[in-house]
Amino acid sequence: MNRPPINLSFEFFPPRDAKLEARLWQTVERLAPLAPKFVSVTYGADGSTRERTHDIVTRIHADTGLVSAPHLTCVGASRDEVLEVARRYWDAGIRHIVALRGDPPKGSETYVPHPEGFAYAADLVAGLRTIGDFEISVAAYPETHPEAPSPAADLDNLKRKIDAGATRAITQFFFDPAAFLRFRDAAAATGITVPIVPGILPITRFPQITKFAAACGASIPPWLQERFAGLEEDPDTRAMIAASVAIDMVETLRRHGVVDFHFYTLNRAELVYAICHCLLHSPAPQVAYA
Repeated sequence: MNRPPINLSFEFFPPRDAKLEARLWQTVERLAPLAPKFVSVTYGADGSTRERTHDIVTRIHADTGLVSAPHLTCVGASRDEVLEVARRYWDAGIRHIVALRGDPPKGSETYVPHPEGFAYAADLVAGLRTIGDFEISVAAYPETHPEAPSPAADLDNLKRKIDAGATRAITQFFFDPAAFLRFRDAAAATGITVPIVPGILPITRFPQITKFAAACGASIPPWLQERFAGLEEDPDTRAMIAASVAIDMVETLRRHGVVDFHFYTLNRAELVYAICHCLLHSPAPQVAYA
């Protein structure tokens, strides 16, 4: 049985020093032959990486031919400042933006909108539509945003972003494919018809993933903890298990009609390349019976 091909996209983040920047460009070079649909570049919680994000996005666009998509947030800037950043991207030929509310700056426990800024992501999406015909991706949360009062309220917020002009939703990472499928079906029931792209985070170091999950409300199934137990000093085995987990997740979702997948690379190519190589070159299983 032939299956439809999958589409890949990758996320990078602005490095903070020359050594890490070299690794970023090595990662971009390594992953580019996988022909991603686009690559995104994150933006600091308080806008601190604005110029670095801009430089990386425009360099990727100019030097690699890949479609590059900067993250843009509501935090730490007025409406005019944010829209000026968007105009710079448009003038540079960038046509895809990932529009986010953004996290509170370090030292702040709660999000407070800038007094002259966009209050929420839906407002930012609507503002971007006044600049140009961007392709706009927004965030979605299969296990509910930590600040949302309920799953229904979280879905309502996602629909506001779509109704404002977003063309795609990319999810927070998760490890339970059933959670994504339930969320996808619930979104469809509310009238959301744009693609909802699962965010896949390959596990490089389990304690780091646990920390990430606690911050964003993602659950870690007990079976996953058991698989990585006792492997703190065994990176080779961790990598093999991480690849297996990610491949199994994608193949499960693929059987349910999902064809777009967004990989959080953490600016490392080896594991992501291995996983995606297998996925792009894996035919449908053929079972022979004696």
